[in-house]
Amino acid sequence: MSFLDLFRLEEKAALITGGSRGLGLEAARALRDAGAKVALLARRASFFEEARKHIGDALFLEGDVRDEESLERAVARVEGELGPLTILVNGAGISWGAPSFEMPVEKIREVLDVNVTGAFLAARAAARVMKERGYGKIIHIASIAGMRGQPPGFLETVGYSASKGGVIALTRDLAAKWGPLGIRVNAVAPGFFPTRMTEKVLPHVEPFLAQRLPLGRSGKPGELGGAILFLASPASDYITGVILPVDGGGTAV
Repeated sequence: MSFLDLFRLEEKAALITGGSRGLGLEAARALRDAGAKVALLARRASFFEEARKHIGDALFLEGDVRDEESLERAVARVEGELGPLTILVNGAGISWGAPSFEMPVEKIREVLDVNVTGAFLAARAAARVMKERGYGKIIHIASIAGMRGQPPGFLETVGYSASKGGVIALTRDLAAKWGPLGIRVNAVAPGFFPTRMTEKVLPHVEPFLAQRLPLGRSGKPGELGGAILFLASPASDYITGVILPVDGGGTAV
């Protein structure tokens, strides 16, 4: 086998939550380009309009990561229609912006429920079938917002930051617990990328990124998918519990 072959995913089945758009869709496209059969999970069928343009042969699944039964049905459909589930990318996530003294408590709870509880429930549903075969790859999409505090007035999303810190801790703990079962659990921690979630804030932070980041800019479309492909592929079989920043060097300074 050549080193390039280690990145191939032919006949592997992958489920991507939040895969209908944004970084989740980029992850799905990267896995599909490497040969994987992909299933995308989103809360509404209307969300798949963009994804259908890029991955017409995907399995499109409606479901909510907060709903255990919904996730169990999604895993069962992947196994029944695409084959044994080998890869899970947890890309479903939400945010809410408000100054910390004014942040509505119900929004904090909602963000934590989707981003942390939802990530755990999806990981557990996937791991239940992966452990039977002694192999699996789970990749969480965390954020650098969960790795360091943000200056006042820069990113007023304290619930989102807390949730991504929770995803990072979740990744490491599940890696420790599920490693003996052959299940690798890792995460990518993106910096600022152009997505629907960042479209309003990105123009305001670009000058700051230009001054602070070693690479001097936000991420571009296509610059996260390769990192996810690496963690999903056999090339990373001896890696688990890792949080990989994809942030233009922001965590290095």
